[in-house]
Amino acid sequence: MKKLNKKACLRASVSKLLLAGSVACATALPGLAQAGPTIEFGEEGYLTFSYALQMWMENSSHRSSNNSGSGFDASLRRNRLTFMGQYNDQLGFYAQLEGGVDSKYGNDDKSVFFRDAYLTYDHSDAVRVILGRFKNTFSRENLEACLEPLTLDRSAASYSPFAGTRDTGAVLWGNLLDAKMQYRLMISDGREGDHNPKDNPRMTVRAHYSFLDPEADYGYRGTYLGTSTVLTVGAGYDYQPDAAYADWVNKQDKKDYKGKTVDVFYEQPTSSGTYTVSAAYFKYDTGDAINSSPDPMLPTNTELKAHYIKAGYLFPDKIGYGRLQVFGRYDRAKYNLLSGYQDQKIAAGGLNYYIDGQRIKLTLEHARKKFDKQHPTDHLQQDHNVTTLGVQVIF
Repeated sequence: MKKLNKKACLRASVSKLLLAGSVACATALPGLAQAGPTIEFGEEGYLTFSYALQMWMENSSHRSSNNSGSGFDASLRRNRLTFMGQYNDQLGFYAQLEGGVDSKYGNDDKSVFFRDAYLTYDHSDAVRVILGRFKNTFSRENLEACLEPLTLDRSAASYSPFAGTRDTGAVLWGNLLDAKMQYRLMISDGREGDHNPKDNPRMTVRAHYSFLDPEADYGYRGTYLGTSTVLTVGAGYDYQPDAAYADWVNKQDKKDYKGKTVDVFYEQPTSSGTYTVSAAYFKYDTGDAINSSPDPMLPTNTELKAHYIKAGYLFPDKIGYGRLQVFGRYDRAKYNLLSGYQDQKIAAGGLNYYIDGQRIKLTLEHARKKFDKQHPTDHLQQDHNVTTLGVQVIF
């Protein structure tokens, strides 16, 4: 009996390590309760799989870039089958199949692909390695679990110009000072292809310090639902040399890419409810190549300055079948394009209704997007409103 209990304790410990190292949407210890069926193999190995669905129903005052009429759209924002497990106490793995953004604007039957696929190696709490395709380590909001956000979704500014939310490579990371401090060092593909003057690796560093309860996982959460008292300050730096030509036609004037971010997260549970505040600043710089004569594939956010602030309040007691949380956010983005288009402000507010924590959740958000200079023909670059009802279920 003692042997069985010891093995069960080992599996639980390994499971916590795996979930703490997870960089996808199911992160941290609450993911333990969300885990699905488990298959054991060998003396220490196991495989756990789960399924998560986010469905959005949106009503927008502008239907598309070419149509200024209002429109309704129902889509699968995220549609994921996740496999995670351990080979032994140190070596783990994670793979996530994605069929998301299906039926968005009538684009049905989207292909299924591996959103994440990586190995984890935990030498100690201070020395851990992730190898494969996983969330890039630059910004806090990108690393916040997309199945555990505070608002409906993350800011567009949290997506770095190259490689988006994920990249392929390796990261060395770990926790120091009783997990108060965390460091990350990542090397990855970054921007690739013939548009680069040189195919150099992307290098990313990030660190944070938690003044109260530690955030010891690779992924963060947008809200801890009153289970932790958190005050964390973080910063990241992103760099890839020779990422673009300012003169694409003549293949001259090479430009490096640099990204910077600082962020703060605070959540305080009290007898009157749980209060959450989070903010971040971003700066992406590619030597003003976008305003010269760049290649046609250079993203417009390569010269972006942006920030967001978001806040929430979780009522202390159940209301009906679940718990109610109100939230709001404000985003400001300046793309520094010579045309003046795309510079925008977004104000949004809404409600989260947690029927079974993050496992069964309803979200209602109304957002108002305003542009400094409205585009004459592209209606999605003109002032408009979007109201979204989101349904989330995790098995």
